[in-house]
Amino acid sequence: MNIQSLIVLGTTMSLLSCGNKPIEKKSEAKPNILFILADDLGYGDVSCYGQKNFATPHIDLLAKQGTRFVRAYAGSPVCAPSRSVLLTGLTSGHTPIRGNKELMPEGQQPIPAGTVTIAEILKAQGYATSAFGKWGLGFVGTEGDPNNQGFDEFFGYNCQRQAHRYYIDHLWHNSKKVMLPGNDLTHKVTYSTDTITKAALNYLNNIGDKPFFMYLAITLPHAELLVPDDTIFKSFDGKYTEKPYVGPSGAEYGPNIKIINYVSQPKPHATFAAMVTRLDNYVGMVMEKLKEKGLDKNTLVIFTSDNGAHEEGGADPAFFRSTAGLRGIKRDLFEGGIRVPFIAVWPGKVPENTSSNQIVTFWDMMPTLSAVAGTEPGCKTDGISLLPAFLGEKQSQQHESYYWEFHENNGRQAALKGDWKLVLYNVMKPAKKEVMLFNLASDPYETTNLAKQHPEKVAELMQIINDSRVPVQSFPFVETLVKH
Repeated sequence: MNIQSLIVLGTTMSLLSCGNKPIEKKSEAKPNILFILADDLGYGDVSCYGQKNFATPHIDLLAKQGTRFVRAYAGSPVCAPSRSVLLTGLTSGHTPIRGNKELMPEGQQPIPAGTVTIAEILKAQGYATSAFGKWGLGFVGTEGDPNNQGFDEFFGYNCQRQAHRYYIDHLWHNSKKVMLPGNDLTHKVTYSTDTITKAALNYLNNIGDKPFFMYLAITLPHAELLVPDDTIFKSFDGKYTEKPYVGPSGAEYGPNIKIINYVSQPKPHATFAAMVTRLDNYVGMVMEKLKEKGLDKNTLVIFTSDNGAHEEGGADPAFFRSTAGLRGIKRDLFEGGIRVPFIAVWPGKVPENTSSNQIVTFWDMMPTLSAVAGTEPGCKTDGISLLPAFLGEKQSQQHESYYWEFHENNGRQAALKGDWKLVLYNVMKPAKKEVMLFNLASDPYETTNLAKQHPEKVAELMQIINDSRVPVQSFPFVETLVKH
């Protein structure tokens, strides 16, 4: 299939009113915004954040061209709520999607119709808005459909469960199902992320005069661990010791396949390194396209990941030191589960080859990207604009505290204020509740629980936790938290 046939420019969709403030006309063209979101990429999975087992030269080049933030936090330790936090500017205690709630036969719990997203705000400011990759916030035709949440153009996986498979039989172009050539859940011919990236490049190749906002949510290196048997994989084959991963019943491609499972992988280490390398190559291809089209000088590029490193499907974060030594992985509210790589590039605006300790969160992106576009959200957000920090200026406005919640594994919550971080596990089982207090300044790897030594800090942070959420009917959690 010709990839150009997958992209239809100029799709017109009704825009939900988000009440953002008008701006005065400026002679300078509004900047483009490219937001690249990797999937389950750990804090230490790229070489500019410490990866030693393989190199990520294109992502490293971003760090040289811009600012590398070393204390950036995802919205949640898993996919859907983290992306909901990102797009709505609301923490996991306020955003409408609080967990990975699967719907059958395809799709997830949709974002409600009244939700305001970054795409809606930017669209109202004259931006062409597009999303490529993984969505997971509402099936086609629901109120959570990306076309109903401010995106003119969508191509990729609508359903995050379908994104467990790289040789899936179909993707979605807006409301049209697009079958992938040769893929029938038995034969593996067309690698989905290659197709999605080509579609994004084609979109940029045909971009018009409007400023654009592209949300490029690449599914790599999320499990399943599977790549084409090409030169990238061959460069790692035999390089590492291997412990084969054997998937459960229904893991293998064929008549009994279960989409939710992960395929067996005899060489998971080589495959994972190849997946991150492939992701890095995609980043290089997109950056080269911006340069080719003369768009690179006036485009803010952000690269990050939706949560911490994963261990599904044979992935081995310990072997690759995917968290750079931080405690925890995906689904944890320790630093390794929520701290992510985060790089910002904007030639002549964002300082080059710089590292910043400024705390960055996903819920800050709505006001920050609004400010980049010269406006304000004009709707409720838990975030603050970090544009001064992006520009290398003094960031006078700071959060007093930060909050996360996670609905699986008996419920988990965390609050951060200053150097102190409180982590609660088993919050929905009071008899097994764990209360853990860490001082990140002296103990960045969260090795020593200081809860008993500092009950006053526990009480202070517990109050923040109690005050940082509102109940939502679609994701019941703990309506009355047990105080320490």
